[in-house]
Amino acid sequence: MESVHFRPYCCDVCNKTFIKNSYLKLHQRVHTGERPYCCDVCKKTFNKLQHTRIHQRVHTGERPYHCHMCNKTFSQTHNLKIHQRVHTGERPYSCDVCNKTFVIKRSLVLHERVHTGERPYRCDVCLKTFTEKFSLKLHQRIHTGERPYCCDVCKKTFRNLEHIRIHVRVHTGERPYRCDVCDKTFMGTSNLKVHQRVHTGERPYRCDVCNKTFTIKSTLKVHQRVHTGERPYRCDVCNNTFSLLHNLKVHQCLHTA
Repeated sequence: MESVHFRPYCCDVCNKTFIKNSYLKLHQRVHTGERPYCCDVCKKTFNKLQHTRIHQRVHTGERPYHCHMCNKTFSQTHNLKIHQRVHTGERPYSCDVCNKTFVIKRSLVLHERVHTGERPYRCDVCLKTFTEKFSLKLHQRIHTGERPYCCDVCKKTFRNLEHIRIHVRVHTGERPYRCDVCDKTFMGTSNLKVHQRVHTGERPYRCDVCNKTFTIKSTLKVHQRVHTGERPYRCDVCNNTFSLLHNLKVHQCLHTA
């Protein structure tokens, strides 16, 4: 019997090959930017129908995939698989430089930029650079003023979806994160992480000028104004400037009184 010669379908742009023409057509949307599928609710577009269906669960609240250990639910099987590593302790991705391990590959890729110094995403307005595209997108809202997430209770708006999720707990009183040492509870994981430094004594942020150390980055940033002389807060009445927002507010009481 005469052998059948396999002739794969090849992309003209990047020479990647596919076993079916339909797969090639889907792939070519990476190069053309074609996104023919649109969400009926928020009008976000996608290059695959399956991605649209998964996205729509954001609006419907559907979470069909269920963890058999803790009953937590997920909108995607991929997210469930990653979550299960919390229970198994599996951290399959390891840094070749410092041997730090990670649950997902994306976290490893971002971490490796700590060693390489790579910051491939640049803001067109202020030229600030970022290690990941998502951080750039959030940053750009500072320039555009976009705050797409709105609290249903108090109508306060936010640039970041995670920020509004934490904010909503102000109204619900939910504090799901607990310190293992003193049982104090917190609304967000970042707040818990900072608090735990009270017990560990960790002060990871250091001033380049005087070597003073701090538990949180924002405190270091404020401290550095002692050396730079920066006073970013200005009184609208008398143009007096201040290094701290709190000091400006106290000063403004002189005018309002």
